[in-house]
Amino acid sequence: MGVTTVAAGGSLARLTGWTLSPVALRRLAVASVVANVGIVVTGGAVRLSGSGLGCPTWPRCSGDSLVPSSHISIHKLIEFGNRSLTFVLGVVLLATFVAAWRQRTQVRLALVSLLGVPAQAVLGGIVVLTHLNPWLVAAHFLLSAGLIGVTMLLWWRLSGRALVAVPPVGVALARGLAVITAAVLAIGTVVTGTGPHAGDLDEDGRLHRIHLSPAGVSQLHADAVMVLIGATVGMLALVYAVHGLVVLRRAVLVLLGIELAQGVIGYTQYFLHVPALLVGFHMLGACLVWLAALRVLLMVDTAKSPRPS
Repeated sequence: MGVTTVAAGGSLARLTGWTLSPVALRRLAVASVVANVGIVVTGGAVRLSGSGLGCPTWPRCSGDSLVPSSHISIHKLIEFGNRSLTFVLGVVLLATFVAAWRQRTQVRLALVSLLGVPAQAVLGGIVVLTHLNPWLVAAHFLLSAGLIGVTMLLWWRLSGRALVAVPPVGVALARGLAVITAAVLAIGTVVTGTGPHAGDLDEDGRLHRIHLSPAGVSQLHADAVMVLIGATVGMLALVYAVHGLVVLRRAVLVLLGIELAQGVIGYTQYFLHVPALLVGFHMLGACLVWLAALRVLLMVDTAKSPRPS
C-alpha cells in the first residue's frame, strides 16, 4: 500500500514537475504572446476572406454542431480554424496560470491573461450575432491588442531583464510612444471599418461600414503614424546622445524599422485599393509595432532615471 502510494506520488510529481520550472513558465509566456498575435492574424483572415459568418451561430458553428458539419465550405473552415485557435490560446494561458500560481509569481497578470480568453470568446460571439458590426469588429481587435500587451508584460517580468536608466525626457518619450501607438491602432481599426473589409453584407446587399469619410479617417491615421515616427526619431536621437544606452538604442532602431515597413505597406495598400493580402500583412505589422513600442517602454527604468543637477 505504501509502495503504491509512493509510486503514484512520484508519477504525479513527474507529470506536474514542469509547473515548477521557471524556464517552462517563461516559454509559456512567450507562447501566450505568439498565440495572441496568431488570433489577430487568423481573425484578419476570417474577415478578409469574407468568412465572418462561415459559422453563422455561436457558440455552435452551425445548427446543433460545434464543428462544421453539413455543407462544409472554405468559409466555415476558416472561421472554425480561428475559433479553434482560441481554444489553443486558452490551453496555453491556463497552463501559464497554473505554473505562475504554483511558483507564486506574476499570478495576477497570468489570471488577467487567462480571463481575456472568455472575454474574447463572448465578444466574438456578439460580433457574429450582430452580423459583423464594424464597431464591434474593431473592439475585437483592440481587445486582442490589450491581451498582447498583458502577455508581453508578463513575459518581460518573468524574463528578469535589466532596466535602463534614462533622463526624464526619455521616460516621457517611451510612455508617449506606447500611447501614440495605441492611438494609431485604434484609428487604424476605424479606417478598416470605413473600407471594403468593414463587415458583413446586410439584407439589401450593402456592406456594413462605419459611416465616416474613408479619406478623412485615413488621413488622420497617416498623421498619427507620422507623429509616432517623429517621436521614435526623437527617442533615437536621445539614446545616441546619452552614453551607455546601446541595448535601448537597438530596441528603438527595431521599432523604427518596423514602423517604416508598416508605413510602406499601409501606403501601398491604400494606392492599390486595399487588397486583402496586404491588409493581412498590415494587421500583423500592427501587432509587431505594438510589441516593439511596449518593449521600449518596458526597458526604461522610471525609478532610476537620472535627474538634471
